[in-house]
Amino acid sequence: MDNNTDKKLNPNTNNPDTKFKPPKFNVYWVYLIIIGGFLLLQFFFSGRNAVVSSWPEVKNQMLKNNEVKKLVVIRNLGKVEVYLKEDKLEKYKDRLGNGFNGVSKSGPHFYFTIGSIETFEKQLADAQPNTPDAEKIYPEYKDEPNYWDFILTWILPLALIAGFWIFIVRRMSKGQGGGAGNIFNVGKSKAQLFDKESKPKVDFKDVAGLEEAKVEVMEVVDFLKNPQKYTALGGKIPKGVLLVGPPGTGKTLLAKAVAGEANVPFFSMSGSDFVEMFVGVGASRVRDLFRQAKEKAPCIVFIDEIDAIGRARGKNANFSGNDERENTLNQLLTEMDGFASNQGVIIMAATNRADILDRALLRAGRFDRQINVELPDYKERLEIFKVHLRPIKLEEDLNISFLAKQTPGFSGADIANVCNEAALIAARKNKAVVQKQDFLDAIDRIIGGLEKKNKIISKEEKRTIAYHEAGHATVSWLLEHANPLVKVSIIPRGRSLGAAWYLPEERQITTTDQMFDEMCATLGGRAAEEVTFGEISTGALNDLERVTKQAYAMIAYFGMGKSLSNLSYYDSSGQSEYSFNKPYSEKTSEQIDKEVKQLIDKAYARAKEILIEHREGHVKIAELLLVREVLFSEDLEAVFGPRKKLSREQELAKELDEESQTQNPNQNENNG
Repeated sequence: MDNNTDKKLNPNTNNPDTKFKPPKFNVYWVYLIIIGGFLLLQFFFSGRNAVVSSWPEVKNQMLKNNEVKKLVVIRNLGKVEVYLKEDKLEKYKDRLGNGFNGVSKSGPHFYFTIGSIETFEKQLADAQPNTPDAEKIYPEYKDEPNYWDFILTWILPLALIAGFWIFIVRRMSKGQGGGAGNIFNVGKSKAQLFDKESKPKVDFKDVAGLEEAKVEVMEVVDFLKNPQKYTALGGKIPKGVLLVGPPGTGKTLLAKAVAGEANVPFFSMSGSDFVEMFVGVGASRVRDLFRQAKEKAPCIVFIDEIDAIGRARGKNANFSGNDERENTLNQLLTEMDGFASNQGVIIMAATNRADILDRALLRAGRFDRQINVELPDYKERLEIFKVHLRPIKLEEDLNISFLAKQTPGFSGADIANVCNEAALIAARKNKAVVQKQDFLDAIDRIIGGLEKKNKIISKEEKRTIAYHEAGHATVSWLLEHANPLVKVSIIPRGRSLGAAWYLPEERQITTTDQMFDEMCATLGGRAAEEVTFGEISTGALNDLERVTKQAYAMIAYFGMGKSLSNLSYYDSSGQSEYSFNKPYSEKTSEQIDKEVKQLIDKAYARAKEILIEHREGHVKIAELLLVREVLFSEDLEAVFGPRKKLSREQELAKELDEESQTQNPNQNENNG
């Protein structure tokens, strides 16, 4: 036999260290062995039961010809068993059978049922009137246990009750974290342990952007690897690190990278794994988790979505002090910084709702460091795209920086979704590579929803939609502080009949003029309907909702009102989350409503003024939309001319492009 064949038959030939692992024991194997044993006994040792007969046959044939050896009356079953003489069995061999399928030679060979024993005795005596007493057949009597009756009456109900109880216990144990089907393990921790043998295949190379956050968590790993470096100067190793940020920004991915980089045990579990319906289970799991961590120290414990158990105590009036979640939190607080020492155990946690966490949990000594993981900016989005585009076959000279420009406000999870969706769209179109247009279609689909080309829209409705969207495009293009337009479309997507895509500036603070211009652009659609058709429609519902919320934020939160200037009723602590009272009086509420109405009316009048002043350009854009259905910023520039200034985002992207082209001219080549 050659080597190749030997490798196929024995795949472990190349790895001599591989040991044969027998399959795990399963209790169902015992059941199968028992059932199989019963079947074998039944097959080899039981044979067939006696053949059914009748009293006339026994009387007129068997008794008359002196073939009966004995008759046995089974009193409790109401039947009579017939035993034949051995020399008479040959006569009935066709009915009795031979071998394993035949009736046993020792009998009983036949049986028949009777009504009452007295009647049968009289009939038997009448059937043997002239038979000598020495040859007469006298019945024998016995009671035979009815095993089936015993099984159905006693064994089966008890077995059903026991089986149902075992099933319920196993289900409860699995649902509550019990190990190996044992309900008494319900208080055990369900943390997943990663060590040198089972560490995740994720490291810091797979985490694009988040440079500051990576520096912080890498320092935590270094604490555990070289503690003497820090303790030699009198410092103490931090006890906890809290990752805070919006959903999809990479908090859990960062923790996975820490688990992959650290050469120490890493416990991972979710905050909801602590909370159960049984009192004391959550606290018991916290104790068990820290007990395991102390045994493995130095190690890292990661709790994802810690707000499930870390919610501030006493906030919700519907829960009392005996709330199971509060008991779990109290135990967590004690374990993190109580009388017991947790040397070498560092807690990492992630949440996107840091505002609702208990203050005692956030204090120094428990979570010493809070790392903010924010939405990526242009440069970080560029790095994230490069990571997610590695496995994708791209067209040559695809400009990755262009994709980063088109996705402001996208999180890392959103960018991963864009790359995957673009690959699916290209595959659906039977393309060999993923092209730029596929990415644009993917972005449109994620932002606006699925394109609905078959939606039935009348000509009048389509014309209204075109002028509405052209109003948005016109006002936003002509206002200095409004977000620059990228694309406008009247193709229905999701629940919207038309949409306009903008490129918002990535700024940290926003001025009153900037917010006002954005409101004007948002109201441009309804203003266009009134200016063009003299009537308004329900198509501006989403626009009105956004404008109203923005106006209330300007007046009540940012203190941008005239009569209520420099006043803010925003509660960043979240203490009024469950309060039914407003933080201001009814008179102040009337003032806020009045100023909001004045602000929105002013923005609406400004939008109408711009549309009336540039009516010709607005009409030109709307009619072009009716023909082409999709317009880009180049089309608006051809009608209205260039915008007054580049946005901050465009300036930053331009600077980074020039810098990257200088350092690496081939950066836009295919990275797939």
